[in-house]
Parts: sequence; C-alpha cells; structure tokens
Amino acid sequence: MLERIRIVLIGTSHPGNIGGVARAMHNMGLADLALVAPRCEVITQDSISRASGADHLLHQASVYATLEEAVSDCTLAVGASARSRTLPWPMLTPRELADRLPIECQAAASRVALVFGREDSGLTNAELQRCHAHVHIPTNADFSSLNLAAAVQVLAYECRMAWLSQQDVTPAPVADDELVTHEELERYFEHLERTLIAIEFHDPSQPRQLMARLRRLYLRARPEKMEMNILRGILSATEKAAGKP
Repeated sequence: MLERIRIVLIGTSHPGNIGGVARAMHNMGLADLALVAPRCEVITQDSISRASGADHLLHQASVYATLEEAVSDCTLAVGASARSRTLPWPMLTPRELADRLPIECQAAASRVALVFGREDSGLTNAELQRCHAHVHIPTNADFSSLNLAAAVQVLAYECRMAWLSQQDVTPAPVADDELVTHEELERYFEHLERTLIAIEFHDPSQPRQLMARLRRLYLRARPEKMEMNILRGILSATEKAAGKP
C-alpha cells in the first residue's frame, strides 16, 4: 500500500523543506516523491542535511512542470488545504483519508497522490479543483500554520498507521474494473467542455463555474474505465447529432 502513495510538492521554495519532507516520508515508509515546478535547487547541502539519511529520496525524486503531469497516472488525488476559497469540495480529516487508503490502494494499478502547496500561499483554486478531495489537518485555530515537512509528517504517519492496521486483515475482493486515472479524467473534461460549447450549453465568456461544478461532480463519482468509455461515447454521439466534427 505504501508503495502506491505519492507525495507531491508544488512550487517549494526552500531546499531544506524538501529535505525535511524526504525525512518524514522515509520515517513512515513512503518513497515516491514528486516535485512540481520547484522554486529552488533540490540537491543542496541544506536539503541533504535536513533529509538526515533519506537523501536517496531527493536523488530519485521526479520533477514535473505541472500538477497534471505529476498525477497523470493517479486514481486518487487529495490536496492538503483548509478548503477551496470559491467552491466547496469534499473535505477529509487525516484519519478519514487514512481509513480510505487500504481500498484505494488495493488494485495493482492504483496510485494515490497527496498534494501539498507552496510554503507561502498553498495550493491555488485551480490546483485544488484537480483533486478528488481535500484534506485538512485540524490545528490550533490560534496558530494554524504548519511547516511543510510537519504537514507531510502528519499525513505520512496516518498512512503508515492505516498500512499497519491491514497487516493481518484478509483483503476484500478487488473491483472488476479499474478506476480512471487523472489523465483520463482530464481528457474527459476537455471533451465535455468542447461538446457543451458546441451545443451552446456552455459559454466560456460567462462560465459561472459550470466546469468547476461538473469537475467536482465527476471527481466525486470516481468513474471506472468502462463507465468513462460510456461517457465519452455519449459526448461523441452528442457532437455527431449536433453536426459538429
């Protein structure tokens, strides 16, 4: 299970924080580190020092230009945030997230991304809307700011506890069909928006959060690959009936 969990850091500005995250991950048995557009050098004396023996995770970390690339093969993406500032999204506590992980990580092709934002500004609304759900660490309201590595440590600990709780449990049967990946969902959203524009249901100049609300709906639904084929087929038939290429 732990091998199927990816820690994604977006726009990290201090190498020491990346090193601290590597240490937190290695403490709890996580090894898949992805960096999206880091704003600093990854391998430095400070990051290696803060990693405290987990610097191999720094050397093998994957670097991406965008969040979409970092989670393209993931079947579940969860963003660490208090909440979306423009549109409410499914919200989990770290324990609730951990309770879901044994099933989420059961299929061989499953990948779970835990996404963390910039030290100074967190995740943007656009990034939050590319996550199936958000996770919020219930800190002291009078002093709620967490260091990046500390936030990762909290979620990594919950991941490990969920993994330990399953060591003597007989796995439940795996579903017949696999969940779609993030990349497949993004292709669907592009197709959906194109079709809605073609039939004049959606006006990009006056979006009124239509696509954001539809994104929230389908991310919450967690479609399987066969279901996605059906949905894509409906869109293609709609385009054909409307006389659009």
